[in-house]
Amino acid sequence: MNAVHFGAGNIGRGLIGYLLHQTGYHICFVDVNQPMIDRMNENKSYTIGILDETRTQHTVSPVKALNSIEQEDLVIEAIIDADIITTSVGVDNLSKISHVLSKALIQRKKRNKTKVDIISNENTLNASSLLKEEIMKRLTESEFEDIRSFVGFPNSVIDRLALSDDADNAQVEPYYDWIINKGEMMNHELPKITGATYVEDLTLFIERKLYVVNMAHAATAYLGFIEGEKTIQDALDHQSIEKPVKAAMVESSEYISEKFGVGQEDMSVFIEETLARFKNKHVRDEVLRVGRSPIRKVGPDERIVRPAIELYQSGKSIEGLLKVIAAAFLFNSPVDNEAKELQEFVEKNGIKSAVSYYTKIENESLIQSISDYYVEFKKGRRGE
Repeated sequence: MNAVHFGAGNIGRGLIGYLLHQTGYHICFVDVNQPMIDRMNENKSYTIGILDETRTQHTVSPVKALNSIEQEDLVIEAIIDADIITTSVGVDNLSKISHVLSKALIQRKKRNKTKVDIISNENTLNASSLLKEEIMKRLTESEFEDIRSFVGFPNSVIDRLALSDDADNAQVEPYYDWIINKGEMMNHELPKITGATYVEDLTLFIERKLYVVNMAHAATAYLGFIEGEKTIQDALDHQSIEKPVKAAMVESSEYISEKFGVGQEDMSVFIEETLARFKNKHVRDEVLRVGRSPIRKVGPDERIVRPAIELYQSGKSIEGLLKVIAAAFLFNSPVDNEAKELQEFVEKNGIKSAVSYYTKIENESLIQSISDYYVEFKKGRRGE
């Protein structure tokens, strides 16, 4: 069985490639990083390191790699022969890979190849649907109708911390999730991917990850930044940070329980498992990396604000989430353009205007509470 995977980064190698290999696929990576491509082709393999007590190493072989720009014809041939196509390139790059994908799918149709699924694994909602839209833009209506008859775009949810400065060794935490919407698949003849979970509806898993896991990750970064901590792991060593993070997680879990009927006991177990992942001392998760893009993360439909508003309208407590929102407005990274913009807006217009403008919260009482927590945090910030 042949797999083509776009993106030879840490997630591509450390999660998607690894599980495809475990299932028995021969993997062709497609990327633009020529040194990485050359090393893969020279070694015909790569290694991943599991950030556990024993620093377990796994070798993935055989693999090969192609440059999507310099070797487009070969990439097209690989796609034509693929049994499955996957991506982890970053959502902003989906439009770039849609060019070669659209060409390859047209050729695949002409050669009467079998049905195939394209699973886009990006850190955003419904990435496969977004890739489908990008491919549609490059095709005529009739071309897309032809392709739609044999190509599926099942959406997925992925979760694994993948952190490495070593180009030859993708380092990942022991925990992982790869959840795939089987109802959106086109080819059901292939074996299920080892380690992946197949469901009929992704909504619960999408929202649980965004509003509990991703929210807590960001919350730890913003509260850790206020306290001068450099990593997520160091931040959670302090009860002054872990306690409000957990409080916000408990509140968000009520939103999940109420919407999807998940028991609070199950959510409590999930919270403890998530915190244990974040505390893994073998992982060095930088606060400045996790907290980046604060404007996006305090958006009205994003990880912190959405559950807060939904819970408030249900009469639930949201004190923990309001504290996290306030902390986000203090995040100031010198290498993050959104952080710079946020600080400039607050300085020019005041915290109340900033909260209203970026979160779209209209309730004056909530805005005042967030502003009060902001002032409280700012006064207590280390170094001031």
